[in-house]
Amino acid sequence: MNKKALIAMSGGVDSSVSALMMLEQDYECTGVTMKLFANEDIGVSKANSCCSIDDVADARSVATSLGMLYYVFNFADRFERDVIDRFVDAYVNGRTPNPCIDCNRYLKFDQLFVRAQELGCDYVVTGHYAQISYDEAKGRYLLRKAVDPLKDQSYVLYALTQEQLAHAMFPLGGLYKTQVREIAEKHGFVNAQKHDSQDICFIQTGTYADFIEARLGRKFNPGNFVDEAGNVLGRHKGIIHYTVGQRKGLGLALPQPMYVKEIDTKNNAVILTTNEGLFTKNVTAKNINLIDCDAITEPRRVKARIRYHQQEQWATVTQPDADTLQLVFDDPQRAITKGQSVVMYDGDVVVGGGTIV
Repeated sequence: MNKKALIAMSGGVDSSVSALMMLEQDYECTGVTMKLFANEDIGVSKANSCCSIDDVADARSVATSLGMLYYVFNFADRFERDVIDRFVDAYVNGRTPNPCIDCNRYLKFDQLFVRAQELGCDYVVTGHYAQISYDEAKGRYLLRKAVDPLKDQSYVLYALTQEQLAHAMFPLGGLYKTQVREIAEKHGFVNAQKHDSQDICFIQTGTYADFIEARLGRKFNPGNFVDEAGNVLGRHKGIIHYTVGQRKGLGLALPQPMYVKEIDTKNNAVILTTNEGLFTKNVTAKNINLIDCDAITEPRRVKARIRYHQQEQWATVTQPDADTLQLVFDDPQRAITKGQSVVMYDGDVVVGGGTIV
């Protein structure tokens, strides 16, 4: 009897080719598009969102051409609670979130897994560029980088558990994006040359700050720009408009270039520093997940990223308690940002990661 796979289909080329590849491996496949938010409620037209009518039509077209069952699951309530509300809460509290990681953690590899089990499916399949292998010696599933370094998405998947990795498949991990488009063209998929979706799918117009103010129905009070000694340098237009490392858009005329170092929510202040003041070697992370081990019991050498597209840097990591990682980088890192994730690698294997605090 063929194993069953639930294919998460966004309407894009990656998930469509993933579906094709699973069928070619004789899996019994069902396609599903997740409706992730009630578009009109947050001022986004149906035509502009990642789960738009056009995207559903593209996904359905591919599923039909492949002879697959196809569903649309409404996860709007869960997406609002676990992605949008977390996104807003982070900025309000002076952090810079990564909503893609939350979407993977709480929607694609949690809520969708529950539906897959209800449908009797053995695997959840997505179009992510990453690879999964099983290490016999460790008795663990490992998450590895994709072959295509320009498309590798292992960073946003670091929160996957052993149970999730055991029942997830990423067919594109061994392909380059150009190959994926060629496969789609060859099979006449309507989305073969469709553009990749943008990072924050629920913000289509304006800035993230505009979105947050519209969502909360209020403006954020202006406050002071201050230097590290507390000297007032000018006025800011509300703390949600700024992120660590930012220089442009401050609206200040100062003797030297200054950058956002920290958001002081308690005093409604934005602390500025010189470029040199943005560098530090130390990172503490919470809400951690380890993949290639149960715990880090002694100092370990890793390469790590403090943001999605950063080049990995050498560091030494320790784990002082069950939910804390402490990293000391060999070289000072620029603009380490609360709310972003630090993800650690051993070669092409993801060791694990956590949220920077």
